[in-house]
Amino acid sequence: MSLLPTPRTPAPSPSRAALRAHLLASGIAGPVATTREASLRSYRLFAARDPRVLLGLDPAGVWRERDVLALMARRCGVSADPRRTDGADTVDPDRTLLALDRFAVRLGRAVAERRPVLFGTGHPHRLLGFYAALSRAVSAAGGHVLTPAQGRSVDITTRFGLRTHWIDYVQGVALVRAEAAPGAGCEPGAHCHSPLPVRVVLGAAAEGGGPLPGLVVGDHGWACGAGQLGFEAIGPADTDDPAPFVGEAEGRVAVAVPLDDGVRSACYEPLTRYVLNRACLSP
Repeated sequence: MSLLPTPRTPAPSPSRAALRAHLLASGIAGPVATTREASLRSYRLFAARDPRVLLGLDPAGVWRERDVLALMARRCGVSADPRRTDGADTVDPDRTLLALDRFAVRLGRAVAERRPVLFGTGHPHRLLGFYAALSRAVSAAGGHVLTPAQGRSVDITTRFGLRTHWIDYVQGVALVRAEAAPGAGCEPGAHCHSPLPVRVVLGAAAEGGGPLPGLVVGDHGWACGAGQLGFEAIGPADTDDPAPFVGEAEGRVAVAVPLDDGVRSACYEPLTRYVLNRACLSP
């Protein structure tokens, strides 16, 4: 059973105006499904340096709740008014487009400079197709997609306690599978925000004497965990994930793309085509 749809002849890259309209129509930007309550709760936890929302980042500065809110208003377009405490949160589609442009530049430059690329996701149910298409394009362009630590175990704290997971790769994209997961090999992987998987992967690459990534493309702990260790990292982030944006502000994450990371997988296809076109890569 395939985890991903069979690749087909790709549609042309959307224009900037068409992609902007798609971002709004799909809920990737504009009013998003992430609630204001969830975002504000994450900002409070980040200010308290709760590891669940730090995602592997060790902030250099002092980030109070109001500082995090102000940053997210600048980077994402959420309301800067702390008195607004409910309803849907908002992503500015123009900020998403600008970040996608910078994302594409970084990806294209890594391939042009023959730097190895590592892809990883903690949201395989939604974002695996996005990363897999980028991985295929990098490989087709002669780039080196890294897949170290296949099958390695990693213990991750979940809401059910400490659980063993395993590193796996699907079409060049790293993810983790839960212990004794039903249908292992068919289910798309576990939802995971932890930075531990990327640490295991990078550690295995270093131990094996193989190449280390010149670029890490991923979300949550994959981006923040790699960025904290000094690797160039880019990826998407939702309004309730302040860590990638703080990492970007402090120079640890190269690009954080503001968007809703929980819409249907197919909705990200136009973003993929746009990024590949801007990066001068064929899908």
